[in-house]
Amino acid sequence: MKIYTKSGDTGTTSLYGGTRVSKHHIRIESYGTVDELNSHIGLLRDQEINPSYKLVLLEVQDRLFTVGAILATPPEDEKLKNGEKRLQNLGILESDIEFLEKEIDAMDESLPAMTSFVLPGGHTIVSYCHIARCVCRRAERLAVYLNDIEPTEELVIKYLNRLSDYLFVLARKLTLDLNAEEMPWIPRK
Repeated sequence: MKIYTKSGDTGTTSLYGGTRVSKHHIRIESYGTVDELNSHIGLLRDQEINPSYKLVLLEVQDRLFTVGAILATPPEDEKLKNGEKRLQNLGILESDIEFLEKEIDAMDESLPAMTSFVLPGGHTIVSYCHIARCVCRRAERLAVYLNDIEPTEELVIKYLNRLSDYLFVLARKLTLDLNAEEMPWIPRK
């Protein structure tokens, strides 16, 4: 199988189900940003970090493929001819969100209380985590925008929201683990 099909040479691409749309369609922007996020998480997972974080990030990457598949499927292509949902076995579950919440809570127990906003940085690995968090927030904004135009699964938006929270707390935990300095943002007076 060749990697190039030439079918996108005119600026269109196929969604799941076969519908062709412009490559700048909000649905393409949404799942393309999720793909970008997945790559940043892969970069983070490739760093010298606690193996337990790597396992969580691997699970997140798997879930992000599911999110991408959901976002790549327009509402008219969600159901099969027999009425069943095409992606019913792939969906994001409430338990996926609860998993992230448990991970957040476990890390948060060892972190000092936040008294101000935190400037991203302090260590390259921490910065990679903050970049992933920012891309996650962009993916979330695009999924919300898509949902305003064409309804999508609510749990996708909820998952992306919780994932950005997870990445923020992971950045703080990595700062602690790596003995890096957490820089508070102190506004000018």
